[in-house]
Amino acid sequence: MSYNEIKTIIDMGNGTQIELSTGKLAKQADGSVVVKQGDTMLLATVVSAREAKPGVDFLPLSVDYQEKYAATGRIPGGFLRREARLSDYEVLISRLVDRALRPLFPENYHADTQVMISLISADKDIMPDALAGLAASAAIAVSDIPFNGPISEVRVAKIDGQLVINPKLSDLERATLEFVVAGSAQDIGMVEGEANEISEAEMVEAIAFAHEAIKKQIAAQVELANLVGATTKREYNHEPSNPELREAIFAATYDKVYAIAKSGSTKHERGEKFAEIGEEFFVTLGEEIDDDTKFLAKKYFHDVQYDAVRNLVLDEGIRLDGRDVRTVRPIWSEVNYLPAAHGSAVFTRGETQSLTSVTLGAKDDEQMIDGAFINGYNKFILHYNFPAFSTGEVRPNRGPGRREVGHGNLAMRSLKQVLPADAENPYTIRVVSDILESNGSSSMATVCAGTLALMDAGVKLKAPVSGIAMGLITDEKTGKYAILSDILGDEDHLGDMDFKVTGTSKGIVACQMDLKINGLKWEVLTQALDQAKEARLHILGEMAKTISAPREDYKPHAPRIIQIIIDKEFIGAVIGPGGKIIQEMQRETGATISIEEVDNKGIVQIFADNKAAIDEASARIRAIAAKPEIGATYEGKVKSIMPFGAFVEIMPGKDGLLHISEIDWKRYETMDGIFKEGDKVTVKLLDIDKQGKMKLSRKALLPRPPREDKPQQEQKSAEQAPQNEAPQA
Repeated sequence: MSYNEIKTIIDMGNGTQIELSTGKLAKQADGSVVVKQGDTMLLATVVSAREAKPGVDFLPLSVDYQEKYAATGRIPGGFLRREARLSDYEVLISRLVDRALRPLFPENYHADTQVMISLISADKDIMPDALAGLAASAAIAVSDIPFNGPISEVRVAKIDGQLVINPKLSDLERATLEFVVAGSAQDIGMVEGEANEISEAEMVEAIAFAHEAIKKQIAAQVELANLVGATTKREYNHEPSNPELREAIFAATYDKVYAIAKSGSTKHERGEKFAEIGEEFFVTLGEEIDDDTKFLAKKYFHDVQYDAVRNLVLDEGIRLDGRDVRTVRPIWSEVNYLPAAHGSAVFTRGETQSLTSVTLGAKDDEQMIDGAFINGYNKFILHYNFPAFSTGEVRPNRGPGRREVGHGNLAMRSLKQVLPADAENPYTIRVVSDILESNGSSSMATVCAGTLALMDAGVKLKAPVSGIAMGLITDEKTGKYAILSDILGDEDHLGDMDFKVTGTSKGIVACQMDLKINGLKWEVLTQALDQAKEARLHILGEMAKTISAPREDYKPHAPRIIQIIIDKEFIGAVIGPGGKIIQEMQRETGATISIEEVDNKGIVQIFADNKAAIDEASARIRAIAAKPEIGATYEGKVKSIMPFGAFVEIMPGKDGLLHISEIDWKRYETMDGIFKEGDKVTVKLLDIDKQGKMKLSRKALLPRPPREDKPQQEQKSAEQAPQNEAPQA
């Protein structure tokens, strides 16, 4: 069977070329593209149903990014030895692509749509996640699926003071900012990343730089679509319409909804009153209405709420809870709420509340990351939990979903930027945020509560971090817009933007922005960032009223860690054959001991919840790793007896020969009866030869006995003395 492969090349201008090709793989999908840069290859496919399911008034879009272990020449771990469910890393990449694509589908397109992106070959220094959005959009571009794109996605980083697009993995360690930016040829639609306390202007500069690279990749997708001939999109009509019903619902309910929106009521009160207004109208339709009318009535009543809430903000500057656009909701916080935790905090802002705990662990508690592309260990872990009761709902607890993974990752990035360096922080740290109430921006509450809990635990943060979620309401017809500080859940749902910004008093450390509309003017972005800074600093001030700096010391019940650096040659001696020595020390002292080689040195960490255990384990390790000194005296133990002497252990694992001639000043003909194994003996180290063999002496520590003929000599000298002295007299 033949195939017709069509290719186009993107020259990124820095010596990097990206190839897009279609027509060779996965031809039964609606769209299929292979993206190739160096040895890295991504296969992206898209399939969309021809018809929407009944009663669906949204886009059922699923995006899955998966890395094949064969792409990096690895076999998966675990019992099954096959790719399992998506890792958190893959979920995060899937979310990035989803958030970039979703706003660009037509608002009335409701067919089930699935985008799948697979890493099928990998260059270990080319990060595939920066190419995933490009691959997905290109697959849609060569299909007949309706889409207001293309879009693309790039990583922008500042390395050694220069902005770079899609930097190598090895260079990212030196980056002072790193953002993944997505957008169309005209607009930016999604931003996510972290930075080292940068200014708002520096962030805008980086986003603008990324947009220029995005435009190149979009032009290549348009070229590929034209070469394929995918210029005509499928027709669809996924939902009925009833203009008369829409007009009737607006006329009967808009003013009432507007009044409730303006009343400044709480989330649940407002929801109940909106529901009552809707039910009052639905009753007027009678009981015999068909399913289409029921569906449209609910949809049009949602449109009433959408318009009323937005118009209230744009026309009167009043929000659902009565605030103006810049005011942050009331804040209260408390630390040390959980007495048994190593650190804890409650942070409440309006109707959003996080209870956050900090646990300090040893190196053995590090998280192992076993991905196809990213693998290793992580010593800072943040988990975000969003139970149903936080919004007054009932739903099964199925474990963390994609939302929880994404929100937790944003908070983790924010706090990671201000953690002390590894040399100053030997602990593995786990932060857990349980959202107890939610009405907007629980991820930002997690950042604030996490900062407070870490300071309560005594972790020496470089600076406190706070976070704020910004919203946007726009009217394309009039050009009016309003930027909202500290958005509510309804404002997120009914608004045009969710822009989360975290930072210290010095600058931005992380952000996550999603736009639901086409077009965000640069001046609006700049204004949103400036307004976010104002709110962020206000929240920092409120947090400082509770705790302004890390505690001087860890809590009394917190575990302690000390670190010992030993020579590389002693690593094996500390571990022992088959781990015998280190396991024995852990069992007998109760401490947890870990050891690794770093820069030709052995880094030993001793972890325990009491000082005695740490001191005992430390003394044993120092004894094993100590170097014998020539001329020093040691209390040794006889390990074995030979005809020519005894081998004496002067340090753990270090034996020297005490020759028979060095036992005493008197001469021994045999070793019989002098020592027995296990005897303690004090010896002096005389020498260490080139092979490392030690020569010991007991004799050198004993007083030299007088010679047997010495008294006769002294008597003879005494007898001669007067004669010698006579001439002098």
